[in-house]
Amino acid sequence: MLVRGILHVIVACLVVVPAFFTTVFAADRPPNLVIIFADDLGYADLGCYGHPTIRTPNLDRMAAEGMRFTQFYSAGEVCTPSRAALMTGRLPIRSGMCSDNPRVLFPASAGGIPDSEVTLAEVLKDRGYATMCVGKWHLGHLPQYLPTKHGFDGYFGIPYSNDMKPTPLMRNEETIEQPAVQETLTPRYTEEAVRFIKDNRDKPFFLYFPHTYPHTPLHASDRYRGTSPRGLYGDVVEELDWSVGQVLQALRDLGLAENTLVFFTSDNGPWLIRGADGGSAGLLRDGKGSTWEGGMREPGIAWWPGRIKAGRVTTALGGTMDLFPTFIKLAGGEVPKDRVIDGVDMSPILFGTGPSNRHMHFYYRGARLMAVRKGPWKAHLMTQIGYGQKEADTHDPPLLFQVEQDPSERFDVAKEHPDVVADLLAEIERHKATIRPVKCQLTERLPGK
Repeated sequence: MLVRGILHVIVACLVVVPAFFTTVFAADRPPNLVIIFADDLGYADLGCYGHPTIRTPNLDRMAAEGMRFTQFYSAGEVCTPSRAALMTGRLPIRSGMCSDNPRVLFPASAGGIPDSEVTLAEVLKDRGYATMCVGKWHLGHLPQYLPTKHGFDGYFGIPYSNDMKPTPLMRNEETIEQPAVQETLTPRYTEEAVRFIKDNRDKPFFLYFPHTYPHTPLHASDRYRGTSPRGLYGDVVEELDWSVGQVLQALRDLGLAENTLVFFTSDNGPWLIRGADGGSAGLLRDGKGSTWEGGMREPGIAWWPGRIKAGRVTTALGGTMDLFPTFIKLAGGEVPKDRVIDGVDMSPILFGTGPSNRHMHFYYRGARLMAVRKGPWKAHLMTQIGYGQKEADTHDPPLLFQVEQDPSERFDVAKEHPDVVADLLAEIERHKATIRPVKCQLTERLPGK
C-alpha cells in the first residue's frame, strides 16, 4: 500500500509539475502573436456575423471565447495597400504603397514595400521573436521585397494574388512550384503554420498567416469541395475556418493558448462583381474596391484565453493598423517615433480597461482621400463603386451618414447637420497637413513589361 501511495504521488507530480512550469515560463516571456488574414472575405461571410449557410464553427467558437468587433476597418480597399498598412501601422499613402492605376502590385511590377518602412515583423524580431509569414504576401515579388527581407525568418506562400498567372509557390526566396497547385494551398499553409508553432513553442513567436482565399479563382481541397450549401465559395470559407481551428487547437494542445493573442480579420470587402464566387457584405453598402462601408469594414475577432474576456461584442472603432502598436506594446517594444504611425493601441478595448483610442478612420481609394469617419459620422468627399465606374462622383458639400444608425449608408443627412460636416472638413484639412509626398511603388514596371 505504501509503495502504491508513493507511486500515486509521483504520477501526480509528473502531471502537475510540467503544467506549473509552463504557467511560470509563460508569465516570464512576452506573448506569442498571431494574425490570420483572409483575402476578400465579406463582412457577413461568417456564421458569427450572420451568414445563414456558411458553417464556421471554429471562428464562431473563437468569437465566443474572445471578442468580436462590429466596427473594424481595413486601411485599404484592395490587396496591396491594405497589407502595407497592416505591416507598418501606417496609411499606405505614407509608404507609397497605393495608386489610382494600378491599384495593386502585379507580376510585371518593379516596386514593393520600401526599405525605409519599419514592419511589425522587424520590430518583433528585434525583440527576440521567431517570425514567420505563411500565405499571400503581395508587397513585392522581387527578392528585395520578399518577407525574408522585411523581418521574417521564413516564408511559405505565393507572392501576389492567385489570379495573376503563373502563380508561383515560394519557400523563403526560392520558387518551389509553378504554377502552384491551388487546391492544396490551404492545407499546406496550415501544415506550415502549425509546424512553425510547434518548432517555436519554447520562445516567443509571431505568425503572420495571410490566406490566399476567398480571393478568386476559388479552389478547395477534395475534402471540402462540394460540401457547403453556399457552393464553392462556401467550400472555400469553410476550409479556411478549418484552418483557423487547426491553429487554435495546436496552441491549446501545446499549452500556449493562455500566452497567445490571435487576431482574425480580412484585407478588404467581398469582390461583388464575381457573382456567386464573391462574398457578401450583408447590410453594408458595396464591396471590394470601394470606400463605402462594404469595401473596408471587416470581420474582426480577438482571442486570448484568460486575458480577453469571453463572449464580448464591441462596437468600438478598431482597424488593422492598430495591430502594429498593440502587438509592439505587448512585446515590450517601442513604436517607431521617427514617423507618423496611424495605428493606435487597442489594449484598452481588448482587456476592458478603457474606451477605444481610435476616434477616426480615413478612407482612401488609391491615393485619393474619399471619406472620413469620426465617431458615428461619416462624410464622403467622393464616391465610386468598387468596379465598373470610370470616374468618381465628387460631393460638395460632402454626403453625410450616421453609420451607427444607418450602416447601409442610405440616408444623406448633411443638410440637417452642417456643424458635423464643418467639423469633419476641418479634420480632413488637419489630416492632409500630415501627408508628405512619397514615391509611388505601384507604378514602376519591369523593363519590357
